[in-house]
Amino acid sequence: MSIDRIVLAFAGAMILASIVLGYFVSIYWLILAGFVGLNLFQAAFTGFCPLAMMLKKLGCKPGAAFA
Repeated sequence: MSIDRIVLAFAGAMILASIVLGYFVSIYWLILAGFVGLNLFQAAFTGFCPLAMMLKKLGCKPGAAFA
């Protein structure tokens, strides 16, 4: 699995978890979904993604976006 797919899967899981926690626990968990979305948006333009950098150091196979 490439870094790109791992980043997308992780972001999707975080957004879904944030929505569930926002509904059942506290509305403030939706801030996490906003943060993840904002990070994905800026990564599309800058190529800077902290998770991608960590995965690269762990030796994961690079993809097209985070090479």
